[in-house]
Amino acid sequence: MTILSDKELRKYLNEGKIVIDPLIDEKQIQPSSIDMRIGDEFKVFKVIRKPYIDPKDQDDIASYMESMIIEEGEAFIIHPNEFALATTYEYVKVPDDLVARVEGRSSMGRLGVTMHVTAGFIDPGFEGKITLEISNIGAMPVALYPGQRVCQIVFETMTSPAEKPYGHPDRNSKYMGQKRPESSRIKQDYELKK
Repeated sequence: MTILSDKELRKYLNEGKIVIDPLIDEKQIQPSSIDMRIGDEFKVFKVIRKPYIDPKDQDDIASYMESMIIEEGEAFIIHPNEFALATTYEYVKVPDDLVARVEGRSSMGRLGVTMHVTAGFIDPGFEGKITLEISNIGAMPVALYPGQRVCQIVFETMTSPAEKPYGHPDRNSKYMGQKRPESSRIKQDYELKK
């Protein structure tokens, strides 16, 4: 695979092959990535006195999380050892012959804040806002402001277009078109439907 350079990123954006909407500032395009901003909605775990989360029970999973909208100019505070879901401010569309990865920005990592736990890979054909799995592994609470650049997206070419990209009718594309942070839909995994 080959990572797209800033020149190729601009070309693909101009041709509409890659969609990042809105891309409001040319400064977001870096030498080999595009900076992404955080949206205004966050999901956090509630403290519940139950022995475990059951991945086969979608209602159980949803009951553990609560959503909050952060007003303009206000901050979401992520505390040490806290986990939250959010999405990018930008809506992204990845073509069938590229894959993308979300990486945290170094400036956030130096504060102890990670932007994805395991789901940094974006399949060809995906479109929607990208879910951020945010953790504070540092010692101090950190303020996150809606519209702040917190991560970057890297695009790589594939050897050929995917035969069944994300969103294909034969795939179980649980998060296609998402516009807000979504709780886990793991219950829809074929091995848990048995």
